Amino acid sequence: MLPVLTILGDAISLFGAYIGVNLSSVTSLHFSFTQVFQSLSFSDILPAITKTFFFGLAVGIIGCYKGFNSSKGTQGVGVSANLAVVLSSVLIFIIDLLAVQFTNLLGLN
Repeated sequence: MLPVLTILGDAISLFGAYIGVNLSSVTSLHFSFTQVFQSLSFSDILPAITKTFFFGLAVGIIGCYKGFNSSKGTQGVGVSANLAVVLSSVLIFIIDLLAVQFTNLLGLN
């Protein structure tokens, strides 16, 4: 679901950008989105969406592992949830670092 949520978040942010621009000057929705999509290229979108698959996989695997191996009681579940969030955040940072290096190596950026 993370790639779908990323696409939805990007669409909402583009509409928010249109509203922000429309507050200071009057522009049409069609013109605004035409200008945005003319400036975007495939190499801007593909790495961003591809990374979300790996992010979702990492969060899912870590969350399941920590949840399955949590100790009994509410305190054990809380500790496992905290560790899962911290470990997922660090792993997302590392995956993003590797993905940026890989896309730079391929010349996509």
